[in-house]
Amino acid sequence: MQERSLETRVSQAVDAWLRWLPRWEPSTHRGRVAPCRRCFGSPVLSAAGLGTDVPHGVQHGLSTRIKTIVDQSVADYTARNLPMLQSELDQQAARNRARTYRPAEDLDPEFEGLPLDPEPTPGAPFLFTIAGLAEEADADVPALPPLSDEAKAALRQEVGLADDYANMVGREVCTILLHHRLRIQAAVTQYVEPQIEAMLADLTRSLDAPFDPHEPEDAAGPD
Repeated sequence: MQERSLETRVSQAVDAWLRWLPRWEPSTHRGRVAPCRRCFGSPVLSAAGLGTDVPHGVQHGLSTRIKTIVDQSVADYTARNLPMLQSELDQQAARNRARTYRPAEDLDPEFEGLPLDPEPTPGAPFLFTIAGLAEEADADVPALPPLSDEAKAALRQEVGLADDYANMVGREVCTILLHHRLRIQAAVTQYVEPQIEAMLADLTRSLDAPFDPHEPEDAAGPD
């Protein structure tokens, strides 16, 4: 029953990603230096056939949807079997709800987990950042009560069990994704590759003709 349910959820996640993919467009802003921790080296993306030659925005939309499935499965397991960890999570959730500013919540899958602010331009610092405002709001909320050494040890044990379960679900998800590789790759071929080829063609034309061909020759500058 659990396996069929997991297979259905993965299929629905892939379906949702396929409906979104035709709206994807290449990013025109400056790229980030640091790789995305969610997508870089992800076994989920490897199982889906989305390699490093696929733009990150395309990868992120699928990896986030699959991560949500794993997170929900682990949450159900935790609620049923790990009372101490569940209590800690409930307290943390209540603390999060008490924050007055929560910019990272309720984002579309294509943006969830990404940095809240763009990379700063050297020599032009931000007057303020969204991440900084969120940290200020977090500082106003009281911290959770400390745990005893015994409680910490028990909590670490339950966290380990939750991690083991997450790894198990992750392996099952990757196996299921193998059955969706063909339609995932077909969609990339249809919607992504033509846009990348068009960008490369534009770049080639701009390198071959750096000046406007309609511009007078003497307008390009002195000899």
